[in-house]
Amino acid sequence: MRILLIEDDAVLGEAVRDYVAGLGHAVDWMRTLDDGRTATGTIGYDLVLLDLRLPDGSGLCLLQELRRSGAATPVIILTAHDQISDRIEGLNSGADDYLVKPFNLGELGARMLAVARRYAGAALPAVEAGPLAIRLADRRVLRDGVPVDLSSREWAVLARLAARPDAIVSKAQIEEALYAFGSEIESNTVEVYVSRLRKKLGRTCVETLRGIGYRLGR
Repeated sequence: MRILLIEDDAVLGEAVRDYVAGLGHAVDWMRTLDDGRTATGTIGYDLVLLDLRLPDGSGLCLLQELRRSGAATPVIILTAHDQISDRIEGLNSGADDYLVKPFNLGELGARMLAVARRYAGAALPAVEAGPLAIRLADRRVLRDGVPVDLSSREWAVLARLAARPDAIVSKAQIEEALYAFGSEIESNTVEVYVSRLRKKLGRTCVETLRGIGYRLGR
């Protein structure tokens, strides 16, 4: 997943970023409300981890703006505000979950997976593509009924294609799912992961449209 972390605390932000990246996700870390607003207007994120008390305002303002604009991006609030009234306000503003600081990073990972599963399951529970059954809700793929293990980045490529099974997905769009801002991207990275998917799932699992992009095979 491509995840946006908006957190001004340097120690906590670094810990969350490193932990989430270690799970195989691309993480963009912003430290102000303004930078977070710019990021959400530029990139289509799969999940936002949002602090409420930021140097230039409340994270609730950004959350409310996202919901008013129609954005359905899941949001988990991370905050030191532990009053029930604060939780109610956050959830009523459109948050999907709420974690009070200090929190366990393992619990954060579990909540991220639960929120992502709910959204993926509601939007597109499964995609059939030839011998493949791609279950976006629980991050599983079966080939002729047999589960196939994929790495986090292999899954990220497949999930990006499966999210729009009949559409052509550009190389840049796939790179966006794999890397955070500032990460160095090798010119052949996408080709490498497509090749790995073909070895595991069959050579026709991904179609290459030369000079245009990629599409889920049939």
